[in-house]
Amino acid sequence: MKVLVAVKRVIDYNVKIRVKPDHSDVDLSNVKMAMNPFCEIAVEEAVRLKEAGTASEVVAVSIGPKAAQEQLRSALALGADRAIHVQTDERVESLGAARALAKVVEEEQPDLMILGKQAIDSDNNQTGQMLAALTGRPQGTFASAIKVEGDSLEVIREIDGGLQTVSLKLPAIVTTDLRLNEPRYAKLPDIMKAKKKPLETRTPEELGVEVASRLKLVSVEPPAERQGGVTVGSVDELVDKLKNEAKVIT
Repeated sequence: MKVLVAVKRVIDYNVKIRVKPDHSDVDLSNVKMAMNPFCEIAVEEAVRLKEAGTASEVVAVSIGPKAAQEQLRSALALGADRAIHVQTDERVESLGAARALAKVVEEEQPDLMILGKQAIDSDNNQTGQMLAALTGRPQGTFASAIKVEGDSLEVIREIDGGLQTVSLKLPAIVTTDLRLNEPRYAKLPDIMKAKKKPLETRTPEELGVEVASRLKLVSVEPPAERQGGVTVGSVDELVDKLKNEAKVIT
């Protein structure tokens, strides 16, 4: 069974985001970049399937600038066998990414495609669902557990009311939730081996897709700073402030 895993390059989740002085975008100068945390979970799950003997090959794929090869090498160090980089300097939105991934799926014909449920930069939670629609494959989103049984896949999904179990016919699309697994750390020998693993570079033009953004970014604003609290001396004073200053009660 071949497993295809999507990987996205994002700002490291430990970094405090800065906005450019002209509010045109997020300031990426001298900012540490990393693999999207949900994509790390997707890679880990694919590697676990291979270690269990269920999967025979794990292929990592990313869409983005040349620097995204760094995250693909990280995926190779974690256990992926080879990587495909769809190189573009365009701002890639969910639909553009899904179209490019659909072409890769068409060429590679994987039995299972695993994606993170969302990226921590845009938080759209769209690409997996769009990819399923474009490829006509069944989908299991927000997976907290998956189990392959022959040509079927059992997915336990996290939903508002608890857990939902669905059965999908392979080939299928799965998006990962936080509780699916705990990603491993790459060991130094694996990092060195990853440098020799194959990494193929493609372009959207070669795939016959357009990934250019259809949205115009008007401005970026940092979140409003939280105001400090005050100490009140009595319940009456608290009620007075809630009524006359905060205006949250009448």
